[in-house]
Amino acid sequence: MPLTAEETKLKNLLKSAVVEALEERPDLVSDAVADAVEDIGLARAIREGSQTETVERAEVFSVLRKNR
Repeated sequence: MPLTAEETKLKNLLKSAVVEALEERPDLVSDAVADAVEDIGLARAIREGSQTETVERAEVFSVLRKNR
């Protein structure tokens, strides 16, 4: 379904606004990418952790104390 003239105008305005925002604030893109990478890493860690053997809390802290 083709866009109406008003929809095309709105689409172009929106594109311009996004481009302008990214040009003025490139940190927004890098922050968004960093957040996405962190989310992917966390999801992988959760998935891997759900497939491993569980251990007692005390055992975890014992290992952490030894590695100081």
